Amino acid sequence: MAEIRQGRWTARIDRDFVVFLIGPRVELRHPLRSFRDLGGRLGMQHMLKYLVEHPEKGLLGYRTSGLTIIQYWRSFEDLERFAKDPDDPHLGPWRKYWKRVGTTGRTGVWHETFLVRAGEYEAIYGNMPPFGLGKATELVPLAEDMTARRRLRNRLAD
Repeated sequence: MAEIRQGRWTARIDRDFVVFLIGPRVELRHPLRSFRDLGGRLGMQHMLKYLVEHPEKGLLGYRTSGLTIIQYWRSFEDLERFAKDPDDPHLGPWRKYWKRVGTTGRTGVWHETFLVRAGEYEAIYGNMPPFGLGKATELVPLAEDMTARRRLRNRLAD
């Protein structure tokens, strides 16, 4: 288990970044078919392993929460490049998914992409191991009197 950072911490990233959420809708009566529909051994876990082994692709980090995966990317361009590059492990399984499943509705996939401008985020971790954005970037101690409003003060004034 990761070392717990006692006290209050925040994530520091001094540039724009992307939060990408993705997950499946699995057929509970046919979980193996859904697993195959979603790429099987070449599905999301394979892609994440590849991205961790190739940090130049732009994935800063990720966290799995149930069937949802929260990913932090350096830029939208990096995310898009990975999604469209036939030499990376996404495009082939994505095309196979649509050939296999089409519009049958038996297995679903969803994703949401959020573009975050530098300084327009707020994160706090109290007595936690490195987690979420703080694990994907840098954790820094947070002053006792620092509130969410003060951390976002410049952006809220706009």
